[in-house]
Amino acid sequence: PSPVTKFQPCAFPEIKHGSQYNENRYTPYFPAAVGNWYHYSCNDNFVTHSGLYLDHIICTREGWSPAVPCRRRCLFRYVVHGYTPSYEEYHKDYFQGDTVRVECHPGYSLPNEQSSMTCTENGWSPHPRCIQTCSKSDLEIPNGFISESDPTYPVHKRVQYKCKQGYVTTDGHTTGSITCQQNGWSAQPTCIKYCDVPVFENARATGHGTWFKVNERLDYVCHDGYKNGNGHTRGTIVCGDNGWSDTPTCHERKCTVPDIEKYVIAEPRKDTYRVGDVLKFSCRNRLQIVGPDSSQCYHFGWSPDPPTCKEQVKSCGLRPELPNGEAQSTPKEEYQHGEVVEYVCKPRFLMKGSHRVQCLDGEWTTLPMCIEEDSTCGDVPALAHGYVISPAAPYHHGDSVEFNCREAFTMIGHRSVTCIRGRWTQPPRCIETDERKKCKLSKSIARETNLSNNDDYTHNMNVIYTCRGKSEHRHSICKNGEWDPEVTCTEVRRCPPPPQIPKTEKMTTTVNYQDGEKISILCQENSLIQGPEEIECKDGIWQPIPRCVEKLPCSQPPHIEHGTVNSPISSEKGEEKHEPHTYTHGTKLNYICEDGFRISAEDGITCHMGTWTSPPRCIGLPCGPPPLIRNGIGPKMLNSYPYGIEVTYRCSKGFEIDGPASVKCIGERWSRPPECIKAKCSDPPRIANAILVSKRKKSYSSGEELTYKCDEYYQMEGSNIVQCIKGKWIGEPTCRDVSCANPPTVENARILDGMPRYISGDRVSYECIRPLALFGNREVICLDGTWSEPPQCKESERKCGPPPPIQSGDITTFPLAEYAPGSSVEYQCQFLYELQGNKQITCRDGKWSEPPKCFDTCVISEEIMEKHNLQTGDIVEFVCKRGIVNSHQSDCLVTCMKGKWIGEPTCRGKATTF
Repeated sequence: PSPVTKFQPCAFPEIKHGSQYNENRYTPYFPAAVGNWYHYSCNDNFVTHSGLYLDHIICTREGWSPAVPCRRRCLFRYVVHGYTPSYEEYHKDYFQGDTVRVECHPGYSLPNEQSSMTCTENGWSPHPRCIQTCSKSDLEIPNGFISESDPTYPVHKRVQYKCKQGYVTTDGHTTGSITCQQNGWSAQPTCIKYCDVPVFENARATGHGTWFKVNERLDYVCHDGYKNGNGHTRGTIVCGDNGWSDTPTCHERKCTVPDIEKYVIAEPRKDTYRVGDVLKFSCRNRLQIVGPDSSQCYHFGWSPDPPTCKEQVKSCGLRPELPNGEAQSTPKEEYQHGEVVEYVCKPRFLMKGSHRVQCLDGEWTTLPMCIEEDSTCGDVPALAHGYVISPAAPYHHGDSVEFNCREAFTMIGHRSVTCIRGRWTQPPRCIETDERKKCKLSKSIARETNLSNNDDYTHNMNVIYTCRGKSEHRHSICKNGEWDPEVTCTEVRRCPPPPQIPKTEKMTTTVNYQDGEKISILCQENSLIQGPEEIECKDGIWQPIPRCVEKLPCSQPPHIEHGTVNSPISSEKGEEKHEPHTYTHGTKLNYICEDGFRISAEDGITCHMGTWTSPPRCIGLPCGPPPLIRNGIGPKMLNSYPYGIEVTYRCSKGFEIDGPASVKCIGERWSRPPECIKAKCSDPPRIANAILVSKRKKSYSSGEELTYKCDEYYQMEGSNIVQCIKGKWIGEPTCRDVSCANPPTVENARILDGMPRYISGDRVSYECIRPLALFGNREVICLDGTWSEPPQCKESERKCGPPPPIQSGDITTFPLAEYAPGSSVEYQCQFLYELQGNKQITCRDGKWSEPPKCFDTCVISEEIMEKHNLQTGDIVEFVCKRGIVNSHQSDCLVTCMKGKWIGEPTCRGKATTF
């Protein structure tokens, strides 16, 4: 016998978007054999294959057929911002898989530039809505161009643009991007002219900019010893359309021979001197020098000023007293010209200026200043094999402590250390006495005066020596194998008196200084030192030379997120300020953070030369567990969550999230949590003067739409759809009454074909009772609830024709062929013409009353006419120019009548003038 083929039976059918008819009754019959069939129905918005309410599915060898029993039904009503080319496609049912071609209005397109939409299981895809697109032609980029070729771009598309050479975007790049948004391009791209950082010659920029916009300034400063073309050490250049306004070039500063008296000798004599050159002075004819014997060339000129030469000089009286300081020598009643007194400051005070004061022709040079110094030093540095004698902390500026070495050890160096501005000076060393090193003296360099012929010299041995060819005696002491000072025959150059640096406190001194000596500089008030605070005598010149620059104020302090500035306190005066426009150099400000935030580090900033120091940050504090929401499920609960973290909620079955699903920790508190609301909508809304077209149900799922239709005599304004969104009906269809009631009553007329109510567009005709004639339109029209203007019924014998025309004028209304008795019209004149007579005429006994006339205006000049408000009939007096005689003896009075001057006078010789 032939083999029997067995087929797999069909399991209970899972009908998506539908259900089997009376499925509880037929459940025991499954699995079903091939060939069995069952009825089924579909949910709302879905239809069976036959389109009937009930259809059947059949078990086949391949399974249930049809494979998709319930197909989505899509209703096509309209396209937002678009249309379909075929009118027949509107208000039609489409089924899952059907497509409709769509065309959008200019400036709009379907998402992803699609040209059609398809009915899918979830409805139309894409939705029947044309979204706005962006056009390349809407962009104007002076000095730039779009680097892509497409003419239009969809929403969210990011487009690149480039700037031409020599131009950049507003943030300094050669390329930028813009995005097509719902309301157009995100920004209008801009390419601006810019300048690169120029090449500096012997100068440097004071800022840190890497590129500059047109009209922006760049400040620069010359290197020491240099100046720009204007003779200044600082300069400014401006970025323009053609580049920088100037080249930031500085040239070496030179000094010329200073003005000196005829008895003063200045050596060496040159045409120009470089910065650092020293000029030495002496007097002729054995005169005595009054002032410095040398001066140095600096970037600001010669300092100190040249001396004078005198035959006789005066002595000085008592030496001056130095506040917070004292002289180091015994006082005298009288000091000779040229004598020097040295001063020191008391402990806790710092000396500024020269510590030497000189008697100069009866007057003392400037005293130094002793300024209070609040700094203290820490522990005294430890000394190996030694100890401190009588320590007494704390140690302030100027305090000293002495050391001693232990037995069998010898001290090398100064016995004491001094606290100078918070730091200790170099401490001595203690070495074993038996290990002290010897010194050697090279006979080729120096010759010992006492001719001991020693080769080695022990510690603390004093040697007096002379250099070859010199008679000057020098001395040095052997200190543990090294000579102090160094045994040398090289001439040690002394420095001229220290310079008077611009914007520093006055320092007039004429004393020369030895190599290695230092002077402390003090700037004037409102100036700040740039560079070291001390200058040192090295190789015969003072170096390095600092600058005193004006203290620059700061603008408003920087803003920090979640923080504000506290009341500012000036570090210089300690006075409270109230939000000034600028802040002086040295001002300190403090920040405070909002609740839920803490300050990151130091809470203050300081104004330093026009710039604020870096501000602190406000750091968010952690949050506790997030809040619970009704009908919702939150994240796993923790005791603490870090600042900035987000957690997400979800809703229970039958509820939908309303608002953002996540909350964020924003400083000890959470942002507002969402709500879980019912997903379905109940009864559809009642719309006045409208009926529901869609099927009515007990509840509707989120996303479902309902359609309304206006009652007769009403017209829909806006959309006729409402949609269920998260349990609420969205949309407000409005039906407006566009009908008209009884047409207007016309005296002595009857209405033809009258009705109790009229829809928009209906017409009604009138007929006059004989023998009266109809004037105006025979019909009135109902337009949006309002009737047009009705006609009139009047006697026809006394009617008038069109109004008479006038020169340079016309009536203000559209002319009719006929006018009823008693009708009126108005006239108006053309520009620069004036109306005389009654501007309104009336139809009486078949004739129009007298029309007005339009005359030229009397023109002198438009400004004079307006200034003096001249009109027809006004009297004007003319006056001839000086030296010109009126040709008539009568008064120069004229009158403007009908656009002409009556009685116009003339002046002999020249034209008349007003």
